[in-house]
Amino acid sequence: MIHSTRLQHFPIMMFAITMGLSGLTIVYQKATLWLGVPSFISIALTILVTIIFSIIASLYVLKILFYLDAVRNEFNHPVRINFFAAVSISLLLLSIVYHEISITFSCILWYVGASLQTFFTFYTINFWITKNMEITHSNPAWFIPIVGNVIVPIGGEGFAPLAILIYFFAVGIFFWIVLMPIIINRIIFHHQLAQKFIPTLFILIAPPSVSVISYIKLTGNFDFFASFLYSIGLFFTLLLLFRIKDFIKLPFFISWWAFTFPLAAMTIASLIVYHITHTLFYSYIAHFLILATTLIIFIVGYKTLYHMTKKEICIAE
Repeated sequence: MIHSTRLQHFPIMMFAITMGLSGLTIVYQKATLWLGVPSFISIALTILVTIIFSIIASLYVLKILFYLDAVRNEFNHPVRINFFAAVSISLLLLSIVYHEISITFSCILWYVGASLQTFFTFYTINFWITKNMEITHSNPAWFIPIVGNVIVPIGGEGFAPLAILIYFFAVGIFFWIVLMPIIINRIIFHHQLAQKFIPTLFILIAPPSVSVISYIKLTGNFDFFASFLYSIGLFFTLLLLFRIKDFIKLPFFISWWAFTFPLAAMTIASLIVYHITHTLFYSYIAHFLILATTLIIFIVGYKTLYHMTKKEICIAE
């Protein structure tokens, strides 16, 4: 059992771990189907992410039972509130992971995830409206409750009517467009993000990357709009890779996991677009991103385990 004081400081941000690992699992599921990658990799990752999600979820339930005030503090924090949607996104991603393994289990995960996502979306937007938010409170983590809506249609085919899936897609796209100028304004014209939140810049990749996957899932087409979305995701990926030396210098925080899911989402988008178009350009991008995403998740995972052994995670900040 985790030490009681460490349980009290067990952060909601830990669910970003399952987001990243679920994303990597889906990458290898697609790579197995379309690139001939051995299936044992995706099977091993499925087992790993299921175990890790179960552990993280169990620990957070214990935190709710024994340290409810600490949970309330996170739920009313102007930054940490955005990470609660990582719970619903993890469930939605696991639903996608299990879609070809157990349709019943996948359906259960999807309905629980979609329900929680609906709640977190309304709660978070209401929080932004009713609290005295400052521009300095904003950072790319604000996209997390929004991106989750765009993920809902990806795993929802056959589980809900098309109109409901389009509803989630529309909400996600609308608030991505609304929030983007606010976040860009915050990044460029105000003080630098705190070091521990700098990795959240990678979240800028997620909305367009997930949106192109969701759009293709809904329409079956890679048309001009899908290409537009993909190109925006590619731009932010290249921009952040251009600044890679700034990220390498950062000390480790659990927020390093913010590197992982956006890259995995862009990798999945590239694999899907290559599968549809059979264009070598997308093949090169997909192969490069598979390697990059795998390497980064391995490094972040190693760093996480290393700092856990030194008891530098789940401590008071």
